[in-house]
Parts: sequence; structure tokens; C-alpha cells
Amino acid sequence: MYDMKISDSVVYVGVDDKDIDLFESQYKVPNGVTYNSYVILDEKIAVMDTVDKRRTQQWLDNLEKVLDGRKPDYLVVSHLEPDHASNIQLLAEKYPDMQVVSNAKVFSMLPQFFTLDFAPRSVVVKEGDTLSLGNHTLQFFMAPMVHWPEVMVEYEQTEKILFSADGFGKFGASDVEEDWDDEARRYFINIVGKYGTQVQALLKKAATLDIQMICPLHGPVLKEDLGHYIGKYLTWSSYEPEEEGVVVAYASIHGNTGNAARRMAQLLKENGAENVRVFDLARDDMAEAVSCAFRYSRLVVMGVTYDGNLFPCMEDFLYHLKIKTYKKRKVGIVENGSWAPMAGKLMKAYFESMKDIEICEPVVTIKSVMKEADEKNMETLAKAVLA
Repeated sequence: MYDMKISDSVVYVGVDDKDIDLFESQYKVPNGVTYNSYVILDEKIAVMDTVDKRRTQQWLDNLEKVLDGRKPDYLVVSHLEPDHASNIQLLAEKYPDMQVVSNAKVFSMLPQFFTLDFAPRSVVVKEGDTLSLGNHTLQFFMAPMVHWPEVMVEYEQTEKILFSADGFGKFGASDVEEDWDDEARRYFINIVGKYGTQVQALLKKAATLDIQMICPLHGPVLKEDLGHYIGKYLTWSSYEPEEEGVVVAYASIHGNTGNAARRMAQLLKENGAENVRVFDLARDDMAEAVSCAFRYSRLVVMGVTYDGNLFPCMEDFLYHLKIKTYKKRKVGIVENGSWAPMAGKLMKAYFESMKDIEICEPVVTIKSVMKEADEKNMETLAKAVLA
């Protein structure tokens, strides 16, 4: 559990969800996830976002304990996605004098989720507006499409805290000790990755602020080495490779393409590749495969022809790369087919539709089982990918 006391005036009231199997019904979260919410205690009290309905009562218990009989003056809504906003109406009905603070886009979307008329209690803020709580002042910055259109972030001027909405979030419950980068990368690439331009715009705004702490809506509060986290976001949102390395992603029906993929990984290492990750797209975590493809500078896809098209897990992988704006990479292609192979042509077409992708030659064709001649062609391809 995270330390509830962030400072003398800022308190964490978020919750863990270790029972959830799929985040957003698609991403595996074996270590769970947090839904973060915060309270700023001052002359006026501000609650910073709510949590998912899966953990309503636990959140209310945390909140009431921190309030200790006081009533909140404001609920600040950064993001309307249900894992953060499910309890807006509940809290508004519990505290009828509480005002709801957000931007015009949020208030235009609230009726899509709730039946309560928020107009009498709405405080509409725009870019750069401030709200004084006493000794603390919140300043508001719009962050459209990071990763919904209504998103905003808040900067608390006294303690220099950025409440960053989904920015700088990660998978994992609060008691999980794991490297931030890997699960934050998997979270960013798969959820926010499409919106690199918008993330860059928000980072430019953040660069004008003296930020001493980042409080996201998922994952730990970031208090030290903020340059590391901001640097990762600059890299991820610009689609630059994070480090040199090769991902070998394969789809295999009966194991022959899998055998070829493992040999390709060996050939890459023999020819100088230090970092090689191999993914069986039918069995490994797709979100991890996608995030690693963005992490490294090079990719080799090895796919089979199935019903005249791509095997479904390879199609899924390439689709995710495309919609998440995969670019600025070198790619090698190996196809397998027992008759009328089409996988190479189809995989190549995917990459040709992306920007700044260098497709290396040759495109290697295997007929059913890898032969000595295929290995020689694969080594030629490995050298081209690494060149």
C-alpha cells in the first residue's frame, strides 16, 4: 500500500484492484492495478478524482477517514473514463454543497454517464485558470487526447505537484515491487501511444513548471529522479527507439515457424545483436510484444499463411503496431507457407502503410520446414537488419 500521507496537506485515498483480470477488457494485469485519488486539505478541501465502481466502498472509507468529519468543497475531475469517474454522482449526492471543478468538455460529456444535473454546482475552468484552496492553489492545463478529448491536468503551485491524470501511470497494485519502466511502457504504448503529438504538447507545458512531484491516476507517486520519467515520456511520445535491440515476433501453427524464429534469434546474436527478445504471438502477452517492438530499434516478423491471409495473432500484432503509430524502425520479414505463401506480401503491406519504416531485404520464404538454404537467407536478412 502506498503511503497515504504524501505531505502534510496532500493525502492519498486511492485503492488497489487485484481481482481484475483484464484492464480495459484487453490488457493482462497479473499484478493488478491502482485507481488513484487524492485529497488536498486546506481552508477549502479538494478531492482529486474518484475511482472505479469496482472499489467504491473502499475508496469512500479511505476518503471519510481522511476527511475526519469535514466535507469536501470541491471535486476536481481530470478525466471521465469510468475507472476514474464512476463515483462522481455518488459523491455529489453525498455532499450536496460540494462543487465540481472541470473543463467545458467534461461538463458536456457528463450527461452521457450520469443523470444528475451538475449545472448548479459546476465550476468551469479553462487553460491557465487557478483555484485557491487557501495556502494551496491549483492551476489547470488542458491535455486533450491524452488519451480522451476532455482530459486536463492540475499543478499545485505551493507544493509543486503535478496531478497528471493518466500521464505517468503504470500497471501494478500498490504493494508490488517492480521496475517502473517496463509496466509504465506497456501502459503508455498500448493506451496512450497513438497520441504522441498530444503528449509532446503536454510535456512542453510541463517544462514551464517547477515540478517536484507527480501524482498520476495509476501507479506510484513519483518523487525522485523526475528527469528519468519525463525523459522516458519524451522518448516514447516521439516514437524514437528506447534502446538498440531486436524483437523477433512469430506466429506458428505447428511449430516449424517457431523453430525458424528461434534460429533467427541465434543468427542475430551471432552477428552482433546484444538484445534479442522472441515473442510467440499466439501465447505471449500481446501488449508486452507491442511495447517491446517500440522499445527496440529493430523488428523481425515471421508469419504463416492461413486461409490465404495472415494467421490471426500476427494480424492482431501488426494491427496494433499500425494504430499505435509504429515508425522509425528497421524491419525484416520471413514468411512460411506450404503452398501459395501470402504472408510476406501481406506483412510487407502493413509496414508500407506506416511511416519511416525501412524494410530490409531479402524477404525470406520458407516452404513448410526450414532448410539449409533458408538459414543462409535468414542470415543475410539478419545482417541487413543489423546493418
